[in-house]
Amino acid sequence: MSHFQKLRVAVLELERCQPDKCGTPCITFCPPVRNGIDAIRLASNGFPEISEELCIGCGICVAKCPFDVITIVNLPTELSEDLVHQYGVNAFRLYRLPHVEAGKVVGVLGRNGIGKSTAFRVLSGQLIPNLGNLEGQAKWEDVQLKFRGTVLQEYFKRVASGDVRVVLKPQQIEQISRAVRGTVRELLRRAAGGDRYEDVAKEFELTHILDRDVSVLSGGELQRLALAAAILRGGEVMLFDEPTSFLDIRQRFRVAKTIRGLATEQKSILVADHDLAFMDYVSDAVFVLYGDPSVYGIVSGPYNSREGINDYLEGYLPLENVRFRSYRISFQVKGPEEHREQAGYGLYWPEMTKTFNGFKMRVSEGDVGRGEVLAVVGPNGTGKTTFVKLLAGQLEDDRGLRLNYASVSYKPQHPLPRHETVEEVLRAATGERFEGEFVQSELIKPLRIDKLLERRLDELSGGELQKVSIVEALSRDADIYLLDEPSAFLDVEERYNVAKTIRRIAADLSAHVVLVEHDLMIVDFAATKVMVFTGEPGVRGEALPPSDLRTGFNALLKELGVTFRRDHETKRPRVNKPGSRLDRLQREVGEYYYLST
Repeated sequence: MSHFQKLRVAVLELERCQPDKCGTPCITFCPPVRNGIDAIRLASNGFPEISEELCIGCGICVAKCPFDVITIVNLPTELSEDLVHQYGVNAFRLYRLPHVEAGKVVGVLGRNGIGKSTAFRVLSGQLIPNLGNLEGQAKWEDVQLKFRGTVLQEYFKRVASGDVRVVLKPQQIEQISRAVRGTVRELLRRAAGGDRYEDVAKEFELTHILDRDVSVLSGGELQRLALAAAILRGGEVMLFDEPTSFLDIRQRFRVAKTIRGLATEQKSILVADHDLAFMDYVSDAVFVLYGDPSVYGIVSGPYNSREGINDYLEGYLPLENVRFRSYRISFQVKGPEEHREQAGYGLYWPEMTKTFNGFKMRVSEGDVGRGEVLAVVGPNGTGKTTFVKLLAGQLEDDRGLRLNYASVSYKPQHPLPRHETVEEVLRAATGERFEGEFVQSELIKPLRIDKLLERRLDELSGGELQKVSIVEALSRDADIYLLDEPSAFLDVEERYNVAKTIRRIAADLSAHVVLVEHDLMIVDFAATKVMVFTGEPGVRGEALPPSDLRTGFNALLKELGVTFRRDHETKRPRVNKPGSRLDRLQREVGEYYYLST
């Protein structure tokens, strides 16, 4: 019978557990407990604790928990040998690790909360993995023994002895402004160790803010500073955790080229990010992480970059015969000249200019037809958010004109925390439709908002607040939806679900959607028209008239200096390697988006 046994994993999210309010029905109704077996008991910390050895996996405690804090899953028993780190009793655990290779950029793909940052902390030496041993101090000697006979044994031996210099660009860059004091110049000088830093500062567009205090930097400035500091610190191994957050399209490709340049210096590089176009461009190989967010994560790979990304989109890993998602993320090849014709345009704006603080923006006259999704793309600091605020009626143009549409739902770039619960905010936005199929199945559950309903907005993380703001905006009954950078903080699955919902709202409700976005794959998937902003960031911006996808993407990609093609299996847009045969051909014929067939 042993071959039928499964590895039981029980996880409790204690930050949402409220035993004083619920009376612990998970304990009361547990069949083993009712038979005198302590499968669940109240621990010394006042919270329930599940014995995974004694649990029978009936799922009654999961069903009875009013706060949805218990998850119990069964995994293959052989995974018990692959456990790398467990955060505590009934807490998240990570199985297996990715590894690096000299002269290569290795990508890591996976959902938020699946263990990517844990893996990065282990590989950087910041966290000694406990290998599932929750008693006693974790030791590098045990880790080396665990990975004997693999490339990770020698790697951890060098990390423990200090023979390898590992540099980690962390995910939570906002912590930099709280932990570091001084100006950008001072931080870069310390990172460079006395060497010259001016060239790197110029490469990451930091020259004009060198004397600015770190505490007042924007998200994009903090990200570029973190990347520049990591590169200046140097190291044989470089780990980049979500390097594209807060960066615009132009900056993302610049970072990708910089990282690929590091690989030519025989550095070992690991990159985790949710922008698939960026990951496809930057990576030589890919590890896929799958599992249940906040419960467990399993590392699979390495795969070549195309195979790994395609398998990830498919939700199925053929080599392991594992389906980790019930649906595939699919792309449609829309005819670039396709135009949705419906009665009346509804959303029209005249030619406008807006001037403030030494910056001037000019927008050409344009409109969005009913059922269309207009993607607004271009560098940061050229007026995209200002344009959306003009459409939303939050700003007047230089002539004093304030647009006033009857029904507008606006998702700001930086949502403000409020002293209200998530459920209160969403019920106010949706009214009686809150319990309906569309709001629950298309928005709340795919973005895991159901686990946040009782929490206040001012208690949420930046990513959680962003997701609530997206759901609030998309669940309103409106004719016009204005969404400023909705993909920020979202993982691939969440981005796909949001993009799919945007497209459905536009088509089914004959609504107008304006989408400011830097993830080109989301733009390609959701948009029917493109509006390109150009100019000098922070000084001037000019918006070209709305155009079809081919015209808009060609204008944008030509300015970025990259060309796209279609993957023949998934139909996803892929960035051509610079100088490749297809890259040269498309440049010659002026088709930067992709060649028509």
